[in-house]
Amino acid sequence: MTPSITTQDWHTAGEPFRIVTSVETEGESVAERRMHAAAGEPDRVRRFLCLEPRGHDDMYGGFITPPDDAGADFGVVFWHKDGFSTACGHGTMALGAWAVTTGRVTAPDDGEAVVTIDVPSGRVQARVQRTRGRTTGVIFRSVESRVLQREITLETTRGIVTVDLVYGGAIYATLAADSVGLTVQPEHVTDLIAIGREIKWALNDHPAAQLEDPRLGGVYGTVLFDDLGRNETGPWQRNVTIFADGQVDRSPCGSGTAARTALLASTGALTDGERLTHDSIIGTRFHSRIAETTPDGVIPEIAGTAHPIGTCSFALADDDPLPRGFSLR
Repeated sequence: MTPSITTQDWHTAGEPFRIVTSVETEGESVAERRMHAAAGEPDRVRRFLCLEPRGHDDMYGGFITPPDDAGADFGVVFWHKDGFSTACGHGTMALGAWAVTTGRVTAPDDGEAVVTIDVPSGRVQARVQRTRGRTTGVIFRSVESRVLQREITLETTRGIVTVDLVYGGAIYATLAADSVGLTVQPEHVTDLIAIGREIKWALNDHPAAQLEDPRLGGVYGTVLFDDLGRNETGPWQRNVTIFADGQVDRSPCGSGTAARTALLASTGALTDGERLTHDSIIGTRFHSRIAETTPDGVIPEIAGTAHPIGTCSFALADDDPLPRGFSLR
């Protein structure tokens, strides 16, 4: 029996986040640690914790690391069923709430605690809202988000579609669900996964998806959205993000919401003082606003909630035939 690995499991708007503090990663920065992790022992641990029978095809998590410098509280290498990602907004929200709950970052009983986290795409913040000793919400302050290319015409198995490529810490292809004959509803999830995968891989090598830092390049996911019009605060949409290779985000997707915020800001559909109401495929919700305008894009702030699920202890028996786990997707 191998030594056990203890995780602290959370969810943000329904999307899981498995926190691991005991796995060592190598590198001078979190971005370097991500690259080394993909080729070393941390990748074995990722598979062990993420895939069946200990996880599932839609599990998500992260290894806590030292920060890049004293300006952050800690770092994190994010992982999913297919590897390691460059950004994760829902995970950042969960980490903010976890850091306050565990005392890693001191927080007032009433007010706000700012948790600063180094992630592979840069430095982000989780602003943890507190009332009477309870965490009542978390605001994710993203890296700069920007439009990479508008209106890319793409031939798919569901016809010719127009897709935008946008960066929100990771690169997303985004399009209206009705342009492929679908709506963002649970009964369409199999078809949404199929077209999301198809578009991601069709555009993964597109020139607009190749950034100056090659570690951030390639299309991470596809955001399909329903336009629900406007409410009293601004635009209202429902989305599902199909990321990695067919993984389904249950939340409205934090970094995907950052990308959508940048796109809506660029078209004038979201202006200063307004909020994007962003619903998920299961009916949970984020709110996003333009916190700052930059020369190339915007800094989005995305509000949501995160909740603890439980603490798990995983061990591998010497005769277990599935040490690397498996995926049926």
